[in-house]
Amino acid sequence: MSYDPTNIFARILRGEIPCSKAHETEHALAFHDIAPQAPVHVLVIPKGSYVSSDDFHDRAGDAEIAGFWRAVGETARALGVDRNGYRLLANHGRDARQEVPHFHVHICAGADLGRMIRPPEKS
Repeated sequence: MSYDPTNIFARILRGEIPCSKAHETEHALAFHDIAPQAPVHVLVIPKGSYVSSDDFHDRAGDAEIAGFWRAVGETARALGVDRNGYRLLANHGRDARQEVPHFHVHICAGADLGRMIRPPEKS
């Protein structure tokens, strides 16, 4: 999958579409999801053009990778969700239902989020 510079996150980064910013650093932008799946649901995106975590870790430099992951932790602390816990989720590709082809991490928190995935049913 190649990077599409017209995707919604690229447009947010360019300031073409507004967002409810939660945190920003040199390497990342964090903003509140417009369709939250938890009481706290924030997306953290790198400022570079990466389709997936695989693409990001393959092409980004060390400073950008470290800066992005630091921003994820800083965002969680800024939101105050580090005290009771939070979930990080990154989807990659069709089977994971990645909706926007720009690497991003979801920070979900604010309630008991239950099991991450349902165990397979016994046959």
